[in-house]
Amino acid sequence: MAVIGFIGLGHMGGPMSANLVKAGHTVQGFDLVPAALEVAERHGVAVAESAVGAVTGADAVITMLPSGKHVLECYDEVLAAAEPGAHWLDQHNHPGNSVGYAELARELLADIFGDVDYLVSSVGTGGALCGTARELRRYGSHVRTIGVEPAGSIIFGGAAGKYHQSGGGSPEGFPVGTNVEHSLIDEGTSATDVDAFATARVLARRTGLLVGGTAGGAIHVALNRLGGLPDHSTVVALVCDAGEKYLDTIYDDDWMRARGLLSPSAEEHVEHLLDECAGARAGQAAMSGTGAV
Repeated sequence: MAVIGFIGLGHMGGPMSANLVKAGHTVQGFDLVPAALEVAERHGVAVAESAVGAVTGADAVITMLPSGKHVLECYDEVLAAAEPGAHWLDQHNHPGNSVGYAELARELLADIFGDVDYLVSSVGTGGALCGTARELRRYGSHVRTIGVEPAGSIIFGGAAGKYHQSGGGSPEGFPVGTNVEHSLIDEGTSATDVDAFATARVLARRTGLLVGGTAGGAIHVALNRLGGLPDHSTVVALVCDAGEKYLDTIYDDDWMRARGLLSPSAEEHVEHLLDECAGARAGQAAMSGTGAV
């Protein structure tokens, strides 16, 4: 079994590193977010004090840092510290990223008993949205895809700026990888931190679903689009980011308030969107003579 240096233990890196431990590998991990380190350690990852510490003596190095600035700063350091012959698995350009979502597309078509009309997803590496869309269309789907990046990201040509949605978008100066296939994305849009985090927080309160910030952004866009779509449309929003890593950030009022991100009005708007969605579903169920689900 291999010794793997794993940098970036967030919404993709956390589960991947845990699976590698289960497979019998030794995983040395590092992340800039304390909560991510705590979760990884509970799953058997040997937590290092620095990125260099995580890759020292590693046979393979996997980097999944969410911020372009930190990625660029760490690459030179960690690659130099890795053992000769170590492999660099670059999620932004590695074809295995998007290929891994083929099964999700098949699962969606099987569960929905029809086509997916609209597919909404946050875009960081591009693997989730583009990989799922490619496979759906290979099966004949006419799905329309909507990519959502944080406001401040430059993937779809918007103005660069600071944002806090970990794992989504590309900051200024960071090259957009080949897994963002614009030919597979029909529309690119953005979600602000305020709207994305408000959606995640309201979902947690109302449904018990604990999602991350980028997932909140995708769901926010989907909820805002529902009212203008044709009747009986099937809309799928991909939730690519779990929320347990953000209990001390987006789910913490003090952290949110200190950054000017806590917005009762934004959360009220999300409550209204969810009420409208629930009302529409109940009305359709009544017309068909079935109970709302």
